[in-house]
Amino acid sequence: MCRNLRFVKLLFSLSALILLAGSCKNSKEPGAGVSADPKIAHLKLPSGFHADHLYSPGINNQGSWVAMTFDDKGRMIASDQYGNLYRLTIPAIGSDTNQSKIKVDSIALQLPGDTSKRSRKIGFAHGLLYAFHSLYVMVNVNEGDSNVIRHSGLYRLQDTDGDDQYDKITLIKRLQGDGEHGPHSIVLSPDGKSLYIIAGNFTKIPKMDTYTAPPVWQIDNLLPLIRDPNGHDNSVNTHGGWIAHIDSTGGNFSLISSGFRNPFDLAFNEAGDMFTFDSDMEWDFGLPWYRPIRLCHVPSGGEFGWRPGTDKWSPVYPDNLPPLLNIGQGSPTSVFSGQNARFPEKYRRSLYAFDWSFGIIYAFQPQVDGATYKATAEEFISGSPLPLTDGQIGPDGALYFLTGGRRLESDLYRVYYGDNTGNTEKLAAPELTDLQKLRRKLETYHEAPKADAIAFAWPYLKHEDRFIRYAARIAVEHQPVSEWQEKALAEKDPVTLTQAAIALARRGAPDTAKIKLVTNPGPVNENPSVRDSLLSALAAIDYTRLTESQQIDLLRAVELVLARMGLPSAGVKAKIIADLDPQYPAKDNNLNRSLSKVLVYLEDPAAVEKTMALMATAKDDPSYQKQVTQSSDLILRNLQYGKDIAGMLANVPPAQQTYYATVLCQAKIGWTPELRETYFRWFYKAFGYKGGHSFVGFIDLARKNALKNVPKDKFAYFNTISGDSIVGRAQMGLAGNVQQPKGPGKDWQVDTALALVKDGLSNRDFDRGKAMFTAVMCSACHTMRGDGGTVGPDLTQLGSRFSYKDMLESIIEPSKTISDQFAATVFYLHDGGSVTGRLMNQDAENYYVSQNPFAPQTLRTVPKKDVERTRLSETSIMLPGLLNRLNGEEVKDLLAYLKAGGNKQDSIFAKKP
Repeated sequence: MCRNLRFVKLLFSLSALILLAGSCKNSKEPGAGVSADPKIAHLKLPSGFHADHLYSPGINNQGSWVAMTFDDKGRMIASDQYGNLYRLTIPAIGSDTNQSKIKVDSIALQLPGDTSKRSRKIGFAHGLLYAFHSLYVMVNVNEGDSNVIRHSGLYRLQDTDGDDQYDKITLIKRLQGDGEHGPHSIVLSPDGKSLYIIAGNFTKIPKMDTYTAPPVWQIDNLLPLIRDPNGHDNSVNTHGGWIAHIDSTGGNFSLISSGFRNPFDLAFNEAGDMFTFDSDMEWDFGLPWYRPIRLCHVPSGGEFGWRPGTDKWSPVYPDNLPPLLNIGQGSPTSVFSGQNARFPEKYRRSLYAFDWSFGIIYAFQPQVDGATYKATAEEFISGSPLPLTDGQIGPDGALYFLTGGRRLESDLYRVYYGDNTGNTEKLAAPELTDLQKLRRKLETYHEAPKADAIAFAWPYLKHEDRFIRYAARIAVEHQPVSEWQEKALAEKDPVTLTQAAIALARRGAPDTAKIKLVTNPGPVNENPSVRDSLLSALAAIDYTRLTESQQIDLLRAVELVLARMGLPSAGVKAKIIADLDPQYPAKDNNLNRSLSKVLVYLEDPAAVEKTMALMATAKDDPSYQKQVTQSSDLILRNLQYGKDIAGMLANVPPAQQTYYATVLCQAKIGWTPELRETYFRWFYKAFGYKGGHSFVGFIDLARKNALKNVPKDKFAYFNTISGDSIVGRAQMGLAGNVQQPKGPGKDWQVDTALALVKDGLSNRDFDRGKAMFTAVMCSACHTMRGDGGTVGPDLTQLGSRFSYKDMLESIIEPSKTISDQFAATVFYLHDGGSVTGRLMNQDAENYYVSQNPFAPQTLRTVPKKDVERTRLSETSIMLPGLLNRLNGEEVKDLLAYLKAGGNKQDSIFAKKP
């Protein structure tokens, strides 16, 4: 759900409530061919499928539901994102599904021995699972309230006396993280004997009992690290989102996989293999490190390469695993298998994945491909708007799904095939292929040292299947380094040596007998003799006899040794440069990315000139990270956000050029005056491209890094020609002179401003509305149709979801409701003082805080040793009184501009001849 298209205010409009009041099942008007219920009528369903609109929590003030499960009596349990748990008894298919027929109870804990005679509530859940005669709840919040469980973690609720009320609560595992990138779902294992949990990239991995991949996370990228300029992902740094396995009581806690951005859910197919649906970082759109939302097969020890800022790993790197499918833009939420559905076999063998932003339920059909899978995808159900949050196959074989989240209007639907009486036989589990069996055999070596592990796994380091090579390497890494270091250094097969070198770089020196938790950036395995021996062995490989993918693997091995073990001796460094320089440039973009950063890092004298020549002619590879749903295909699915995408696609930055420009910002040698002139003038041009919200900030930080390497007497000149004077306007998407308000102004309050629109708006002035959007500083913090600032939410969809009252309350009373994605933090200092601002970044010693929403790049350093505690501020970073310069007509034009989402063709505006 975490997309830039989110808003501080999320209230229901009166017209929506009127539509909800008559909710009914999937009835048809005579001869119309469409449902009488407008919420069903706007759904796109496959042939033969039917839908019921069952319930709307908002009508009964029950919030916006984001999680569901079914208990052992067939009742649904659901959670409000910001409130309670509810238990529903749902009428059977074919019976009257009017909302009045659905029994809904709030769940509270009746704890024995509680003399207060009050019930304790639990909710704020992103994940629910009924299993082992218990309700497991993944609470996702950290707020104090003695009457409500409000601490992130996995809880178990039990009914110990059989009265159908939960009277026992156990904290299974406390988790450090909350919000939309905090802990999410709980899923039952395929054998029904244990649990899996999944968490986003703002959730720290707690201490585990075992790790299927050694917990030695590092940034592992020689591309200069530039963190997100708008402060995203400043809490975890190295491991990203993760998946863990745990038993029903909280024991045997084992890390399965990491390196995701923000996967919300996971599922298993009939063969028992795990899949998840990971999110993109929409602010990176147009940048070379952008990763689309993607379907991933998640084997034991899987690493998927999410790292902060510029340093996300390429899917071609051998030390992480690629996705099965790149989907495109969106916001992944629920994932589940259809094997228990009463659907045709194709759909029973499908995995279902939800996109919150564009209202699409995808049906993925995985097919075995070696030791992993390939997959096809189709749009199973869609609607607009349809903010999908969670779904599940119910005990009756129908598909149930929820919409809502972020206090949006919430609904419960049921989808079934035919009369829901067929397709009841159990699906047979497929016979595993030899490669699948081999991968699983290798995975048995993924938790602890075993005597025969090296002998068994080593030959498979050169297997042709990437997932077999990966599983074999992880098996090797789990063994004491002293058992295989010399074997690695003496290895002659180039593919085996490459994989062994990756393992040795990650695991370090031979005295590392026991796996240690390593998460700090920078060289951590410095051992000069091992480093130089390893690099010398890699340099002895005949690069020209390798395939392109093997060359990428070799370059990655070199990069990892440099990143983990530090720079080599002068002789080894010269040997590597001499071997790689003739291979640069290559014909492949991925090879050139790896070659450029390694050679620039090693200070190859020719690297700058060669990279600048590539910058001048580089073209992006259209097949790189090819998407199932192309960005252009989304334009008409959501007319507001789609047009925003269209604007970006009209002037998307050249990603390969941007990559080279980022590589070169660390280059200190090899420059001529002419090369520097060309390089810095590129930045001026780059500020004119359209990308995600962080694009301009990344470009500017790379520019500033490069300026540190110019002679002091040339700084002012290069600073000017590289666009210092236009950065601010580029960040806000501004051009030309801004029309100012005529006034006279007024101390606007919600009721007085609302009176201006009591009869609606029509024949308004688009140009003046757009000008007021800029003049009152809306555009300094908010984006409209791709232009504007990035401190606050994108407002392009505002008018399609919210009333004039909602808009005015958000502008005039900005602290009334604050999104956790845009909230300020209060830092309480030991000396009694405090600092308030938006946390943009942090390291081991300091917090970096933006305190001015109109100058978000100006950061204050707050030493962590001075901070006693922190909390989210109840005061919005949006300043009050912004409307007070406007007269009534100007307020009307501004509201019309917001309502239309910046669309000049909207009927709200007067048509000019």
